[in-house]
Amino acid sequence: MGVEGIGARVARKEDKRFLTGKGRYTDDMVVPGMKYAVFVRSPHAHATIRSIDATSAKSMPGVIDVLDGKQLLADGIGNLICGWMIHSKDGSPMRMGAWRPLAHETVRYVGDAVAIVVADSVAQARDAAEAVVVDYETLPVVTETLQALGEGEPQIHPEAPGNLIFDWELGDAGAADQAIAAAAHVTELKIINNRLSPNAMEPRATLGIYDAGDDHFTCYTTSQNPHLARLVMSAFYNVAPENKLRVIAPDVGGGFGSKIFIYPEEIVCLWASKRTGVPVKWTADRTEAFLTDAHGRDHVSTVKMAFDSSNRITALKVDTIANLGAYMSLFSSCVPTYLYATLLSGQYAIPAIHANVRTVYTNTAPVDAYRGAGRPEATYLLERTIETAARELGISPAELRRINFIRTFPHQTPVIMNYDAGDYEASLRGAMEAADWDGFAARKAEAERRGMKRGIGMSCYIEACGLAPSAAVGSLGAGVGLWESAEVRVNAVGTIEVMTGSHSHGQGHETTFAQVVAERFGVPIDSVNIVHGDTDKVQMGMGTYGSRSGAVGMSAVFKALDKVEAKAKRIAAHMMEADESDIVIEDGALKVAGTDRSVPWSQVALASYTAHNLPPGMEPGLKEGAFYDPSNFTFPAGCYICEVEVDPETGRTKIVQFVAADDFGNIINPLIVEGQVHGGLAQGIGQALLEGVHYDQSGQLLTASYMDYAMPRADDLPSFTVTTSNTPCPSNPLGVKGCGEAGAIGSPPALINAITDAIGTNELTMPATPQKVWVAVHSAH
Repeated sequence: MGVEGIGARVARKEDKRFLTGKGRYTDDMVVPGMKYAVFVRSPHAHATIRSIDATSAKSMPGVIDVLDGKQLLADGIGNLICGWMIHSKDGSPMRMGAWRPLAHETVRYVGDAVAIVVADSVAQARDAAEAVVVDYETLPVVTETLQALGEGEPQIHPEAPGNLIFDWELGDAGAADQAIAAAAHVTELKIINNRLSPNAMEPRATLGIYDAGDDHFTCYTTSQNPHLARLVMSAFYNVAPENKLRVIAPDVGGGFGSKIFIYPEEIVCLWASKRTGVPVKWTADRTEAFLTDAHGRDHVSTVKMAFDSSNRITALKVDTIANLGAYMSLFSSCVPTYLYATLLSGQYAIPAIHANVRTVYTNTAPVDAYRGAGRPEATYLLERTIETAARELGISPAELRRINFIRTFPHQTPVIMNYDAGDYEASLRGAMEAADWDGFAARKAEAERRGMKRGIGMSCYIEACGLAPSAAVGSLGAGVGLWESAEVRVNAVGTIEVMTGSHSHGQGHETTFAQVVAERFGVPIDSVNIVHGDTDKVQMGMGTYGSRSGAVGMSAVFKALDKVEAKAKRIAAHMMEADESDIVIEDGALKVAGTDRSVPWSQVALASYTAHNLPPGMEPGLKEGAFYDPSNFTFPAGCYICEVEVDPETGRTKIVQFVAADDFGNIINPLIVEGQVHGGLAQGIGQALLEGVHYDQSGQLLTASYMDYAMPRADDLPSFTVTTSNTPCPSNPLGVKGCGEAGAIGSPPALINAITDAIGTNELTMPATPQKVWVAVHSAH
């Protein structure tokens, strides 16, 4: 490892522009003739559209045009789709209701777009949008997950009778039932995973540009996945042929899953640009973000966990109802199925598992992937249940977990996943030591003398990252492969450009990817430029989500580096009249091992382009590409311990200690990994203590601003203790596992377990607000 190579704590290269206000975001983009868009959105959660009258709005100052859903339909723009097919257990396909980019017949949630106004300024567009008269006939509304399946409830899509999208199962129901019937002890719980709003720093935005001269479209957008956006908009939405559509995702201020998808606004702004003849930009305000960004979570589950007389888990049986909102978003169907149920074994050797998942439509914003996507829901259910079981059995929660840990690898779970490597005991031991677990009793007694209730909680999580391999996900219903691509271009002076299909929206790719290159060739990371987010510069890619950038994206770079290295060594061997097998790369030079003969990296690069003296038959240049499709997922895992004090007079919870002990495989940059864990912990703690999306019975969003939706602030969070004990991943050449989602996965159950330990009752749901905790404290006495 060099001072800037793999394993070095290098500060992020990109921070210079971010911290000095030099970032380039979609809303920063200005092109000649650009106009501004405001969407007319439904104030009703469910209604038919009788008519839309834009006559007055079109005559207002600065208005270019007002366009509606009937015009969009007439121009052949298609419906939004869900890209992952799920079949119910009876073999029938999921029931996907029509989602128009602009509703022209029925609106199904507050915020559903019905028209777009294009004007010279945002203010003029907003004024005109308020002047558009839409005649609605309101319809009955259903917003609650459990209520949606009730007899006689409002029907949201004709394609889905009873609002049921699919009824899916995984595992062996008979084996699970048999083990539960024979169990020495069964723990039963109802688990609610609260709905969340993603709240990225940068709101969603898009700029659609149509060039009539070339019949070509350009879309600037806040996307984690620009290549997939181009693919879907061309192949399914009929916006433009793929070769006539360029998608650019410049700097993106946070995604957390909510910017993987293609939303109506990208489609409509591109279409409106062609219709009006002007570039059209739209930027969401915060209320629009709360109303229309894909929400996360929203599961209601019942669980049974069975134990034998030795306290070993013999079975797990789960029934989950997942609320997908008014429409099926791009990956919504896989979140409560293959990203959730396949992780229900956790870190434990469970012989029999059965999960039944029903998904429903409601008159609420669509629900899709949010940081962790399925894995937080699985971990919360599993870790709340095993902690509860420990209390019922009168055994230490650490010991109950230890008894049931998987200890030999590879390990085939009953729910598809094959874990390749891990040491769960090491993470548990590391967390307990860092948290001074044995000293908790004394700290609890001291807190009691001050009138405080002190509790400690644990969570052992596992997740599947590096989403792939393509053949596996394809067999499970994915509409695309989940490989990644890279191209490494060595310039004539020895500087290097890396084109990657991964996309950075805060993860530090411009630094970590450069570190991998620096490690290989011994060059400074400042001589390495990482190019991403532009479909005209990078041929194809699958984007960034599911902690896949290192395991899949970097591995594609690694494979391309192999090819560049092989060619560079051939050139150097030819230049020095040496055997190719004797060439090594050290300190920015290619050397003949065991001698003092060497050629600087820059000289080899120049020789490849001057081409005066290359090996016979070799093409000039030094540029190679690669695609990487992994053989398996990666499986980061860890143990989190949270310690809290609860004030029984106010119900306020204070986190006095939080320890995160993770196994991320080989680590490229510890500094960036720690930052990723800190960010994930903040979001997980936000879910556990503060955050929750709420609708009233009429479908109005009650949490549509930061006055109503409580985000974690600095004084809500402790100083985290972050440690790692890493087992390299055998499934990719770098041995990395992924770290971006772990904090959000492992922290909610650890925190709720700590609070319930403190207050002496298990009756507590997220978010554990002071009011809820106060009621629980006083109901327990």
